[in-house]
Amino acid sequence: MINDIQLDPAAPLQQQLYRQLSQRIIGRRYLPGSQLPSSRQLAADLGVSRNTVNAVYDQLKAEGFLLSLAGKGVFINKDIRSTLNQPDQLPSHSQSTTAPLPPLPIVPKHSLRLGEDANLPFQPGLPDLDAFPIRSWNRILHHQESRRLLRGYDCIQGYQPLRRAITEYIRTSRGVRCEEHQVIVTNGAQQALSLIGDVLLQEGDRVFFENPGYRGARYALSRYGNPLLPVPLKGQVLDVGVLADMGPAKLLFCTPTHQYPMGGILDIAQRMALVEWAQRNQTWIIEDDYDSEFHFHNKPFAAIQGLFDKTPVLYVGSFSKTLLPGLRVGYLVVPEPMVEAFLWAKRISGGETPLLAQATIAEFIESGQFSRHLRRMRQLYRDKWLYFQKRVSEELTGLVTPVAESAGMHLVLKGNFDDVNLSQQLRALGFGSTPLSAHFIGDTQQTGLVMGFASASEREIEAGVSALKSLLQSD
Repeated sequence: MINDIQLDPAAPLQQQLYRQLSQRIIGRRYLPGSQLPSSRQLAADLGVSRNTVNAVYDQLKAEGFLLSLAGKGVFINKDIRSTLNQPDQLPSHSQSTTAPLPPLPIVPKHSLRLGEDANLPFQPGLPDLDAFPIRSWNRILHHQESRRLLRGYDCIQGYQPLRRAITEYIRTSRGVRCEEHQVIVTNGAQQALSLIGDVLLQEGDRVFFENPGYRGARYALSRYGNPLLPVPLKGQVLDVGVLADMGPAKLLFCTPTHQYPMGGILDIAQRMALVEWAQRNQTWIIEDDYDSEFHFHNKPFAAIQGLFDKTPVLYVGSFSKTLLPGLRVGYLVVPEPMVEAFLWAKRISGGETPLLAQATIAEFIESGQFSRHLRRMRQLYRDKWLYFQKRVSEELTGLVTPVAESAGMHLVLKGNFDDVNLSQQLRALGFGSTPLSAHFIGDTQQTGLVMGFASASEREIEAGVSALKSLLQSD
């Protein structure tokens, strides 16, 4: 009786049985000369038809693995080595598992593995998942999923109603100058950044990057070895004044409306100076409009992209913070002559963005629910922002220095401590964060924690601040 073979009913049975029997014969789990069960017995043992077993036996006989002896049964060929024409070189189980792997890529420094705990309270970039209007969303989703049109393919550029809705939204809320044919729907903002690197960067091209800055952009724009040059901050925003002495660059990445992670807001004069510098130096500005929706006291400045006609700006946005990270839907606005190049790159690197999610977002925006949701979340995050600052001031004065701008979904708590170790200790207690030092390029670094308050309840804010106080005092 053979009792070490397991078959998956959902996959072709004949292929599975052939593969498993041949592997066991080659690996000498079934020794040369040993007898196999009759086709009737093996079929009964495995719960398959006798025809399936007979077909596999016949194939193995034809290939020299098995022999039939009249009146005796089916046996494994004693001369199996010569049959395989590989004397003394049969693969063994140990050989197959110990063979060296090809060269592995270098993992970037501070590439933290979040794994299953990426949705912890205080995890930066994580919205309040419980406050999402899931019932309203599901009604739209159920309406869309019944449409036959959305079960097939659409187009690489993105679902046209969603591109139209995005265009209207960023025109009215951010002052972006574009038509819907300039909007490319992407698989999150990260793909948009990767596409920019794929289309625009050649070997040796330099990239300017605000320092500290968003690590995802850093990884995307330096993955082919392009030089990444840090641009320091001044007053928690990109120091535009130092660019004149830094020489040429193909790209400059920035988060002008809410600098990540320090939270500063680039004013109109600085934005205009940045555009003029980029035009003189033939540099493309990547404007990541991070957290532009969540300003708590004043309306944010208009996007750099819309300041002038034909600005050298590639505008990046996402629904990960305003809706749900799990949707993985973002967008990229590029000048009209560049659209085809970006679509070709997207076709190669990722193909279409999931159509049903796009259609649901489009209706969510067009029905007015997106605007109402943003208003609710803006008030909710403002309340959390104030409460978190209050608890930090009451419990952590002298231990950390908060950097608190009136926008966004996180605070930076600067301090003189090992922020990588502290972040790991907090994670072990069930609280998210990222080390501030991980956001810096080069030797100039500051230490602290980037803590996202949007995902934490008041009770979790209390517990998180208390845990952080205990860890800081124990050092």
